[in-house]
Amino acid sequence: MSWIPIALLTVPLAGALLLLAPGPTRPETRARLLRAYGLGVSGITFVLALVLALTFDYGDAGRMQFTTDQSWIPGLDLRFHLGVDGISLPLIVLTTLLTLLCFVYLTGTRNERPRALSCTLLVLEVGMIGTFLALDLLLFFVFFEVVLIPMYFVIAIWGGQGRRAAAIKFILYTVLGSVVLLLGLLLIWAQTGTLDMVALAQAHGSGMARSVQIVAFVAIGIGLAVKTPMWPLHTWLPDAHTEAPTVGSVLLAGVLLKMGTYGFARIAIPVLPEGAAAVAPWLGAFAVVGIIYGALACLAQRDLKRMIAYSSVGHMGFVLLGFATLTPVGINAALFGNVAHGLITGLLFFLAGAVKERYGTADMPTLGGGMLGRLPRMGSLLTFACVASLGLPGLAGFWGEMLALLGAYEPGAGLSRPLYLTFMAIGGIGTVLTAAYFLVMLSKVTHGPPAKTSGGLMADVRGYELAAWVPLVALILLFGLWPKALLLITTPAVQTLLGAP
Repeated sequence: MSWIPIALLTVPLAGALLLLAPGPTRPETRARLLRAYGLGVSGITFVLALVLALTFDYGDAGRMQFTTDQSWIPGLDLRFHLGVDGISLPLIVLTTLLTLLCFVYLTGTRNERPRALSCTLLVLEVGMIGTFLALDLLLFFVFFEVVLIPMYFVIAIWGGQGRRAAAIKFILYTVLGSVVLLLGLLLIWAQTGTLDMVALAQAHGSGMARSVQIVAFVAIGIGLAVKTPMWPLHTWLPDAHTEAPTVGSVLLAGVLLKMGTYGFARIAIPVLPEGAAAVAPWLGAFAVVGIIYGALACLAQRDLKRMIAYSSVGHMGFVLLGFATLTPVGINAALFGNVAHGLITGLLFFLAGAVKERYGTADMPTLGGGMLGRLPRMGSLLTFACVASLGLPGLAGFWGEMLALLGAYEPGAGLSRPLYLTFMAIGGIGTVLTAAYFLVMLSKVTHGPPAKTSGGLMADVRGYELAAWVPLVALILLFGLWPKALLLITTPAVQTLLGAP
């Protein structure tokens, strides 16, 4: 048994449970202690993730490491099976980093019911980390579902004016998707007699007929696509992001969306290879429709947060296109795009929240432009995040999208190359439209003379904001200039995933 994965789950869970105990009665003392407490617990969890990363054997990244496999429910042969490989490691580190940065951000903001918010975010972290650690199908499903309730409360309690309707829409979509996902997982169990994800991936579909694999892949794919989100199952996302508080939007975009795409890499493609080959063209078609739809929807938005939310539909379309190619290049692109999107869109939502806090609105025409003149540091950071998101070479957003298009140029065996060349061309148009909507947004918000109606003096970037945002800027630059740092981790795991010798 490895202690690090257990500790990664235990520390935030214990931290959340301790918050249920009575605390200081003075509001000022209580708020100060809660800020330090949340920062400390999330900081310890992040340090554990760094220890995991530092002790990981990168020479054998395709093998499950730090495994724990204990009987969980013996009567059903369910096991508490955890492990880490080159696919899950980057996402675990990303999850703990973004959670820590959210608590850093909260140190400088005032929130109602801070104790409840800290407890909710720590429970959310348990579910997110557990999803990336789980190696048992039903354990994966349990952690996959754990995140729904805390995120519902984050939106419904600390969100904007339309928070209740957005939270209900979020929970309805995701629960219905999870029902279909569970049916697909149970079908695999019924056909193979095991829930062990490692054994199932090694079997590579043996023991399941092609028709069964197709049905299971469609069921699991629909459940994962809701969380991703894939067009046309995305409609819960803009409302959830628009109404969620800043930290909720950061974790929703930075981590929760990745849980859906992670499921394709961990379960759907390796366990159901024949189903994947049959459904991949449809997955690619929905992906490229989402790319174009997301870009056009962004061009029509007035609200800054809503525009960033729709941009996620397009960016996750590139991730799904990478998976749909069923090639090492395409799947590496998807995994790289997952991490890049988490960093960049997390930064964008941090900035959008700061803009809304200063101006009192996220409506772009009302903001009035001129941010580079009024708030030069914030305007510069917003410009940086936008050009990273539109895929400027040298920044992390470029590699995921470029490699996804390259993977479509040479799709996997048995897939129609003319069809995938069409997908590549449509995806290329999407990159142009992505540049268009970000440049239009920047022209409205950061450039031009400051509007006379945009308020009085406002503080530029504050210290706690800088502490929360600089690590994201540094990692966007690191992976943009040195993509090999991430690709060296994922490539061996991708080869194992595809059944390469």
